[in-house]
Amino acid sequence: MKRTVLLALSLVLAGSIAASAAAGRDHITGGFGMDQLKECLVENQAWVPFPAYSDRAGWDALMGSNRESIIAGGEKYLDYEWKVIRMSTYMEYAKSGDRYVNEVPYDDNNNAIARLFAAELAEGRGRFIPQIVDGVMHTCEMTSWAISAHVASFSPDGRPLPKQGDTTLELVQGNVSQMLSWIYYFLHEEFDRMDPEISRRLKSELVRRELDPYLTETSYWWMGFDPDHMLNNWNPWCNTNALVCFMLIEDDLERLTRGVWKSMWSVDQYLNRIQGDGGIEEGPSYWGHSAGMVYEYARAIHLATGGAVNLFGIDQIRGMGEYIVNSYVGDGWVVNFADASARGGADDSNLIYRFGKATGSSMMMGYAAEIRAAHPGRPSPGSNVLAFLESLSVYDEFSSAAAGYEARDYVWYPQTQFHYVRGAKGLFLAAKAGYNDESHNHNDVGSFCLYADNLPVFIDAGVGTYTAKTFSAQRYDIWTMQTDYHNLPLINGVPQRNGREYRAGDVYSSSSCFRADIAGAYPEEAAVRSWVRSYSLKGGTLSISDTFDLVEAKAPNQVNFLAWGEVDASVPGVVTLSVQGRNLILKYDSSAFTAEKETISVDDPRLSAVWGPQICRIRLTARKLQRKGSYRFSITRR
Repeated sequence: MKRTVLLALSLVLAGSIAASAAAGRDHITGGFGMDQLKECLVENQAWVPFPAYSDRAGWDALMGSNRESIIAGGEKYLDYEWKVIRMSTYMEYAKSGDRYVNEVPYDDNNNAIARLFAAELAEGRGRFIPQIVDGVMHTCEMTSWAISAHVASFSPDGRPLPKQGDTTLELVQGNVSQMLSWIYYFLHEEFDRMDPEISRRLKSELVRRELDPYLTETSYWWMGFDPDHMLNNWNPWCNTNALVCFMLIEDDLERLTRGVWKSMWSVDQYLNRIQGDGGIEEGPSYWGHSAGMVYEYARAIHLATGGAVNLFGIDQIRGMGEYIVNSYVGDGWVVNFADASARGGADDSNLIYRFGKATGSSMMMGYAAEIRAAHPGRPSPGSNVLAFLESLSVYDEFSSAAAGYEARDYVWYPQTQFHYVRGAKGLFLAAKAGYNDESHNHNDVGSFCLYADNLPVFIDAGVGTYTAKTFSAQRYDIWTMQTDYHNLPLINGVPQRNGREYRAGDVYSSSSCFRADIAGAYPEEAAVRSWVRSYSLKGGTLSISDTFDLVEAKAPNQVNFLAWGEVDASVPGVVTLSVQGRNLILKYDSSAFTAEKETISVDDPRLSAVWGPQICRIRLTARKLQRKGSYRFSITRR
């Protein structure tokens, strides 16, 4: 029966590859067959570029100056009490939508295993092994390695309680599988000295929970078998974990070849379907899990094939890496469309350096060194063991790398439709077009952010703490997702609609101007033929214009601005804004609009960590109905 399923899967993969080759890029599998893969696969774990556990000199060299801190980090967990991941914590997701009551204790356990494991590799005296075994066997006894939110999303009945024998393939489960695969690879002989059943049980659980379902399943959306389903960071993330697990655990060449080939095909689907210009729709917060995981996959497949599969010379891959540099505003602030946060995401300097080195991007390497200089740190153990060990391998080199890079004054992503311009008086403009079915989408086609001396003034709030609602049919009931909480108009009182068909048209970008017809992002009830939003940043002033043609004028148009800092809208025609000493003036036609300032209390911890207790919305409401016309606004740095 299993042979039949695997044969059918091979045929599906072959047919899908043939179908996608005509339209897709197929960077990985294009011109590269399964027979070629079998010939170049490095078997028997000979691809691993790290010392054997018993090679103490090798580990001392790899750990270098990090050795003592890593050992000390593991010592904190020698008396760790392993937390029971109770069924009630899974069920809480169905009751309240709270993900973290389940995830926090599970993360605590996994963090303890990771730090104990790293400490044992560093020290090599067996001191940490009994506690590692307790953690590993505790994990093996769990019904599922998946978190409650992801069990629910893949369950036919949508319930978060895992069923007996659960083999859900998802992000956290994959992380755990990779970490335990490395533990098996390095320590199984040590386990055998205690009791051979430890290694036998661990390997059997890895085969049951990761390798077997990965080989046979085609139903997971992130794999790419549904050509109409959007793919996002889940794809390279899950496939990287699967690839590493196969290369560490699978000894049968036929199964190994099928597993590695499936990962190659699947990641090709991701690279085929996302934009080819390197822009990351999900924003900087997700860069490490999207572009960063593409790098991790590319590194792993390069090792697994002895260099026969090399993705680092591909423009799309390098562009995805450099996106994180282009989207960095400064002083820890980043351009944050979609669910991304306005702070963070650009701070994994070691990963950025390794990515830049692999793709030959001096821009990434210099940027990474500059971030490291501002926020020095040491490699930290985690479930992505490959990334941790790779970060150790370049630590000394990276520590001495020269800091500094030259930020580009103008960046345009023609497919993702992100527009960045650095102007006079310390102003930085980020604007977007796009469509309203992007990964982690907000209904924000045509919106912008404006920064002064790196500080955000006109903002995108980002997203609050994830709950069941965040990724449900009620997603757009959340205020941070809605058009009127972005720097955009309500047309005839109607906001934009979510869906792939709601998109910008006639998009244009140059270093002096950005414009897009955003009418297509609004539903029929907005009754709009065209609404051309344009931005021009010159001489310390951002000029904004809206030129519109409505089918009919049914309700007053409303133009919204979301701002951070102190806002005064008491003077007609003028709104003054101040953020930590940076002062700007928004001017509008007071004969055309009335202005209202609304203070928005920010009590969600994920948002308040960025913005503090409040932000402000400025609502300009048209005084009269008109079917055609133009609005003009200006924002000037004082």
